[in-house]
Amino acid sequence: MRIRLVLPLFALLAAFGTAAAAPVAADPVQVMAASDACYSWGRTLAQGASGEDVRQLQIRVSGYPGYGGVLALDGQFGPGTKAAVTRFQQAYGLAADGIAGPATFGKIYQLQDDDCTPVNFTYAELNRCNSDWSGGNVPAATAKANALVSMWKLQAMRHAMGDHPIVVNGGFRSVACNNAVGGAAASRHLYGDAVDLGAGTQGFCGLAREARNHGFAEILGPGYPDHSDHTHVANRSTRFWSASACGI
Repeated sequence: MRIRLVLPLFALLAAFGTAAAAPVAADPVQVMAASDACYSWGRTLAQGASGEDVRQLQIRVSGYPGYGGVLALDGQFGPGTKAAVTRFQQAYGLAADGIAGPATFGKIYQLQDDDCTPVNFTYAELNRCNSDWSGGNVPAATAKANALVSMWKLQAMRHAMGDHPIVVNGGFRSVACNNAVGGAAASRHLYGDAVDLGAGTQGFCGLAREARNHGFAEILGPGYPDHSDHTHVANRSTRFWSASACGI
């Protein structure tokens, strides 16, 4: 992760004689961070904005949709995105106004590595099957993109649980890898958006309960068949949470 600088712009008004005018601060919309190795935002984003820069922001705050929510990654800055940005800001002690400007982007830059993954998770953790993300139920690029979103959700979850490491046991599987471990034919692992978590210091139930706040539509844990030794989180079109031993 590279060091990023925020450079304020001042308009200096010179005056003749002994007096000089005070500097005038630039419009904050124009005060943005220097180039980032992963992705740089060039404007402040607020409700009503749209575009690829909004979608990139949505990926980074996808772990803050609120209990049971899933943030759409549609490039449209609507009420859901504003609420997620607000929760992200609250989580990191920023001014919580739901507007993504220099302070919000600066925190995101601190949280991401040059390959756009959050600093505490890697593509290698999310794919122990092969090197190119091929052979699943979606194109390789889609599987890898899905894994990136899951990592940002896990980063939010990790922060909410005191920034203790989250143990990742596996993620993406090709059809061959899935068959080799006896995975379900319709497993979300084949789409790249499923992650199996070890107990770590949080415990399987602690992870399953906290995952409800961070955008995972599928949560399976102790009490669900074949999930006594891990907590599984994933995306899907409808919610399916089952970890009866954890009260879920």
